[in-house]
Formats: sequence, C-alpha cells, structure tokens
Amino acid sequence: MGCYRIALVAIVSFLLLIQNTQGWGDDGHAIVCKIAQARLSNTAAKAVKKLLPESANNDLSSKCSWADHVRFIFQWSSPLHFADAPDNVCTYKDKRDCIDHKTGTKGRCVVAAISNYTTQLLDYGSDIESKYNLTQALLFLSHFMGDIHQPLHCGFVSDKGGNEITVRWYKRKQNLHHVWDVSIIETEVERFYDSELSEFVDAIQQNITVHDMSLICKNQYEKLCFEVYYVNFFFFLSGESGVRTWTHAYNISGSHQLS
Repeated sequence: MGCYRIALVAIVSFLLLIQNTQGWGDDGHAIVCKIAQARLSNTAAKAVKKLLPESANNDLSSKCSWADHVRFIFQWSSPLHFADAPDNVCTYKDKRDCIDHKTGTKGRCVVAAISNYTTQLLDYGSDIESKYNLTQALLFLSHFMGDIHQPLHCGFVSDKGGNEITVRWYKRKQNLHHVWDVSIIETEVERFYDSELSEFVDAIQQNITVHDMSLICKNQYEKLCFEVYYVNFFFFLSGESGVRTWTHAYNISGSHQLS
C-alpha cells in the first residue's frame, strides 16, 4: 500500500504497534497520535505545532478524531475511512477496491486519502503559498493512518468491514467493527491500567524496540487479512439467533495472532 517518508508525516513510526492497540475509537485515535507526536523529529514537531489549531494547545491527540466528527458534514469524506475488498479476497487493488460503492467514484478510499494528504503536506515550508488547507490535511492524515491499521477498515464488502456482523462482547450486544474500534481498548485500559489512558500509552511506548522500528512499512497485508478473519471467527462461539459470544480470550489470542 506504499510508505510515505517525509518529516512532517513521521507519525507512521508507531504504526507497527497495531498488535497492542487494537481499537480506533476516540481513545484509540488519541493513543495513536500521542505516540506519534512524541516520536516526531524537532523539525516535524515544529511543523505540527504550527499547523494545529490554537484550540489543540499543541496536542495532536486532541484533534485525532476530528475526521470522524466531520464525516457527516463533509459527506464526501465518508468512504475515505476504509478500503473494502470482495469477500475472502485478501489482496488490495486500486481499480477494484478504491471506489465509493454508492456513487462509483474512483480513488475514494483510505489508501488514496493517505496518498492525497501526504502529497498536500509536501507543500509545507515551500516558498509558494499552498493552495491546500494544510491543517485539515494534517488532521485527515493522522486519522487515516490510524484507520488503515485497524484491520476491519480494510475488510470485506458484504459485511461492511464487520459492521453487519452481530456479536456479544461479554454482556453487550454490538457489531464486530465497534468491538474492534472501541470495546477491546476500553476493556484493556479498564482492567489492566486502572482506566488511565496515559498509563496504557506509556506501556506501549516502553515496548517499542529497535527491531520494531525496522519493521515499519514491511507489513504482510495478505497474511494479516487471513489472521484477522481467522481470529474473528474461530474464537466466536455460536449463540442463539446466530449471535456469537466473545470473551477476553479473543483479545489475548488476537494480539498473539497479529504480532
């Protein structure tokens, strides 16, 4: 899917940690951006500070879910959060998968969005005034880099990335996509970090190794796709009316499978 190595978007450096941070709701995206901002070079950090709105107080994580909050106002941005492939096809093809299935518009997916906003941010620091809104470009990019590493944002068309799969997370009935986006990380933080998100972030930071850094942009996407769906369905026990039940064993096994 490509790697984009420019100073301003060095935020990709933390993305190898997907096996530990498996959810991308508001908390998940905040974690993504906290780790990313802490690892920026001085040059990139200054650029991010200048591009962030004053209300952020130089905290990228406070705006990392902005793209979710505006998707109903900027309706054109909705398909930019994911890239779904045909069922059981664990490969990505631009012409087939990067499309708004409602309108048929090509180039409308998270992969194209990352490329687009990376290109826009390359205008930063040039002598010519950019024609782009670079603040929005930064906020979109930081959000979409999180989305693309949540496996169900690169899922299958028929189940809409797990949104059409009903499961039970402990006693709560919800869809599988929501479990990955929100429930796993909430449970993790509550049970193991006394509901302190900052402690969870610190734990992730401490686990980053030189070897981890060498793996950036070397993800085996086909392998990941198969592992994600194997874990999703193997660890569900069929319940009444086809609703599957998920326990914490899924979270532990899923972390192992994706590592």
